[in-house]
Amino acid sequence: MSHIVDLSHLIEAGMVTYPGLPGPVISDHLSRAASRDRYPVGTEFQIGAVTLIANTGTYLDTPFHRYPEGVDLSGIDLDRLADVPGVVIDATGAGRAVGPELFDGIDVTGRAVLIHTGWDRHWRTSEYGAAEHPFVTAALVDWLIGQRPALVGIDSVNIDDMADMTRPAHTGLLGAGIPVVEHLHNLHELLNRDFRFHAAPVPIAGMGSFPIRAYAVTR
Repeated sequence: MSHIVDLSHLIEAGMVTYPGLPGPVISDHLSRAASRDRYPVGTEFQIGAVTLIANTGTYLDTPFHRYPEGVDLSGIDLDRLADVPGVVIDATGAGRAVGPELFDGIDVTGRAVLIHTGWDRHWRTSEYGAAEHPFVTAALVDWLIGQRPALVGIDSVNIDDMADMTRPAHTGLLGAGIPVVEHLHNLHELLNRDFRFHAAPVPIAGMGSFPIRAYAVTR
C-alpha cells in the first residue's frame, strides 16, 4: 500500500527561513466579515493575501536563480519534478562536508537525490542558520553532474557552505540544468524505502525560486 510522506516545512506569518531574509506577511485581502456585505446571509468567503520572498520555507531553485539565461519556474521540465524516482542518502554521520564517498555503488541517474543530514531538527531555531550547517562539497557536485540526476535536495539551510560566496553547488548544479530543493524535512522517513518524489512549483515567468509542497509517495 502506498503512503504519502510530507517533506515540506510549514510556512507561517513572520517565520524566518534563511538568516537575514524577511518572513512572510499573511493577511486577508477580503475577510469573511467583509464578504458578508457582498453575499446573501449565510454565504461568506475569505480571499487571502501573502507577501513573501521566493526563498521561503521548502523551495525549489531553478537555473534562473543563478543564471539570467537559465530556465525559470515557468519553463522547468516537470519530468524532473513530478513523479520522479527518488533516493535518500544518509549523511547524518558524515560531518559538515558531504562528499561523493557516500554515493559509492548508488545509481542516481534520472532520480531525485535527497540528502538527509538531520539538520531540519533545528528548524525555527537560531541554530538552523548557523555556520556549522551541513553542505555539499564541490567534489560531490562534480560527481553528481556527471551522473545526471533529475534534481538534488537537502534538509539543511543551504546546499552550499554559506561561508563560500562562490556557491559551487548552486553554480555547478544549476549550470548543468539540475534543479535544487532546499530546507527539506522528514527525510529520515524515506531511508531504505522505494518512493516517488514530487516538488512542482507554481509556473511563474521571470522567477527562479519559489516554495513547493514537496512530498514522497512510498510503495
